[in-house]
Amino acid sequence: MTDTQPYGTPEQPRLAVHGEAHLEADPEIARITITIATRGPDRRATLDDLTRRNTHTIDLIKNYGDAIEKLETGAFTLTPELTKHGRGERVRTHHGTVHITAELNDFTALGELTTRLADLELTRVDGPWWSLRHDSPTYGEARRQAVQQAVVRAREYADALGTTLAALVELSDPGADTPTAGYGRPAGGGTAFRTAAPGTAEPAPALDLEPQRQSVHARVNARFIMTPPTL
Repeated sequence: MTDTQPYGTPEQPRLAVHGEAHLEADPEIARITITIATRGPDRRATLDDLTRRNTHTIDLIKNYGDAIEKLETGAFTLTPELTKHGRGERVRTHHGTVHITAELNDFTALGELTTRLADLELTRVDGPWWSLRHDSPTYGEARRQAVQQAVVRAREYADALGTTLAALVELSDPGADTPTAGYGRPAGGGTAFRTAAPGTAEPAPALDLEPQRQSVHARVNARFIMTPPTL
C-alpha cells in the first residue's frame, strides 16, 4: 500500500531534519589554457609556423612527465583577413590560432611551466584554475559528515521530547529529483592572466603560485520514525 501520510501518525511520529557539512581542502589539480597565435601574408607559411610552434609547445609541456595529468588540443583556426578598401576582395593576411589545455598535479612544476610558456612569442596563458578531482575522497567525507550531523540533530529533537529514534525511513540529497547545478563541487578556483612576450636570453623566473583552497559543501535530508513520546 502506498504511504499516504508523509508526516506520520500519533503511533508513528515522523521527524524530518537536514544535515550539512562544509570542508576546505587543498586543490589536487590545476588547469591552464594556452593559446598560440600566428599571422602572415602567405597561408601555407602561416600554417607551417603555427604547426611548428604548436609542436614545440606540446613537447615543452610533455617534458614535465608525470606532473602533467591531462593534455588536450582544442580549437584550431586559420582565418584570412580581407582588405577593407579597393576593388574586389583580396587577402591581406592570415591569422592562425590553436588552443591547448593542460592539467597538472605538481604545483611547483606548474609555476615553472607557466613562466616558460608565457615567455614564448605570441603565446597567451590563462589560469590556473584550481580544483579537486571528480573522485576526490573529500566529497565522500563531506557527505559522511552531513549524514552524521543529520542523525545527531534528529536525536537531539527526539531527546527534547523524551523519546528516541525508532527507524530511518528516508535519506536523500536536496533536489535529488531535480539536481542543482554545481551541488557538491568545490567553489571556483582562482584565475590569472598572462600575455606572452618574445623570448629573451635570460629565462624568466618561475612564478610562485599559491594554491587556492577548495570549499566543498554537502547537505542531506533525512526522515526518521520516533517512538511515540509522552506529552
